[in-house]
Amino acid sequence: MFANGQKENYSRIITMTAVTVSALLQAYVMHVFMNPSNLLSGGFTGIAILIDKIASLYGRQISTSLGMLLLNIPVAFMCMKSISPRFTFYSMLQVFFASFFLKIFHFTVLFEDIMLNVIFGGFLYGLSTAIALKGNASTGGTDFIALFVSNKIGRSIWEYVFAGNCIVLGIFGFLFGWPYAGYSILFQFVSTKTISAFHHRYERVTLQITTKKSKEIVAVYIKSFKHGISSVEARGGYSGKKMYLLHTVVSSYEVSDVVRLMMETDPDVIVNILKTQNFYGRFYHPPFQ
Repeated sequence: MFANGQKENYSRIITMTAVTVSALLQAYVMHVFMNPSNLLSGGFTGIAILIDKIASLYGRQISTSLGMLLLNIPVAFMCMKSISPRFTFYSMLQVFFASFFLKIFHFTVLFEDIMLNVIFGGFLYGLSTAIALKGNASTGGTDFIALFVSNKIGRSIWEYVFAGNCIVLGIFGFLFGWPYAGYSILFQFVSTKTISAFHHRYERVTLQITTKKSKEIVAVYIKSFKHGISSVEARGGYSGKKMYLLHTVVSSYEVSDVVRLMMETDPDVIVNILKTQNFYGRFYHPPFQ
C-alpha cells in the first residue's frame, strides 16, 4: 500500500512539473516569438488570439488569457468522462498556468527576423505540448479532441489537427494579410512535426524474443502487461538445443520496461525489436490516468 501511494505521489510530481514547464514555455513562446512577428498558433490558443484581433478591429479588446480559459472549459467537461478526470484536471491546470504566466511575465524578444521566430518558436511551441503529453496531461483545447479520437482509433491524428488549424489560419490571412497567415502555417507545421517526433503513444513495435525460459518470461510478462504473447518451441541452429521463440506487440512507450523485465527473468534472453507499420486486431492501450 505504501509503495502504491509513493508511486502515486511520484506520478503527481512528474505531472505537475511537466504542466508547469509546459505552460511557462508556451507563454515564453507567445511573448518572444509569436507576438513580435504577428504569428498565430493553432488550437484554442490561436482561436483566442484571433478573437482578440478581430475585436480590435472594432475598438474592443478580449483578453487572450480569458479567451483560452473560456474556450477550453466546455470541451474539458465533454471529454472528462471519455478521457480521464485526472488527465482533464491537469490539462486545465496547464491552460490556467499558461494564461496566468502570459499575464504576469514579460520576456525580451530574441530575434527580429521572422523566419527565425517561425522556426525556433514553432519548435518550442510543439515542445511545450510534447512535455505536457509526456507528463500525462495536455495543453487542452484541440489536444482533448485529438487524444479522444486517437484513443478510439488507436493511432495519432496530429496531421488532421494541423489541417484544422490551417482553416483557422486561413481566416486569419483573409482578415489580416496572407503573408502572416503563411508564416503562421509554417510555424504550425514545425510545431506539429515536433509533437509527432516526441509523442509516440500510438506507435507499436513487435518484439521477437529468443529464450530457454519461456514459462518464466510469459508468466511475468502477462502479470505486468496487458498484451498477448505467443510461444513457439524451436531448436538452436548452432547449439542444437531446445529453446523458445516468443512474439508480442507493445506500445513504444513500454519497450524499455518490457525488455528490462525479460532480462531480469533471463539474463541470456535475446530481444529483437521491429517497428510495426500496420496492425490489425485488438490492442490494449492503457487509459489516461
